[in-house]
Amino acid sequence: MYRVILRVAKMILGMLGKYEVKNKHLLPVEGGYIVTCSHKGWLDVVILAVCLPRPIHFMAKQELFENKLLSSFLRKLNAFPVNRENPSPSSIKIPIKLLKNGEVVGIFPGGTRTTENVALKRGAVTIANLAKVPVVPAVYDGPSSIPELLKWRKATITFGEPFYVATKTKEELASYTLLLSNKMNGL
Repeated sequence: MYRVILRVAKMILGMLGKYEVKNKHLLPVEGGYIVTCSHKGWLDVVILAVCLPRPIHFMAKQELFENKLLSSFLRKLNAFPVNRENPSPSSIKIPIKLLKNGEVVGIFPGGTRTTENVALKRGAVTIANLAKVPVVPAVYDGPSSIPELLKWRKATITFGEPFYVATKTKEELASYTLLLSNKMNGL
């Protein structure tokens, strides 16, 4: 189902000429990696998936999986639940397994949808460190809803230079989280 939905989204967005991608050449060609992105609404999730050359697996808040029908749909779209208030070991195990299998994992390090800059959580750098994969910072600029998109507002995904996390302490993880924040703010 992921590929079908992705094709439909690409076709619709392509016909509307409503999105562009910058620095796509910076994306790793093979192997797993984490894409971190700003998060304004559900539309940026779709546009980020459209802009990537490979399927992406998204961390999504656990509350979205409470409805069985919605949960089934989200899982078919490569999403997996994360309890943001009380993260369990699976919050790390699932993405690490995906990354070690060469998959792409999408994380919104701000932890929630917002139009303002928020302090990033350290989950993305922690997972990257444990999985030994690069982090690709990305920024979404554009509408947060379909009506805004239809008002001829173009959406842009800008990718930054990938970087690796290599640390053993919480203090260094905090430094990498700040580095990620600076990279995302600089795009």
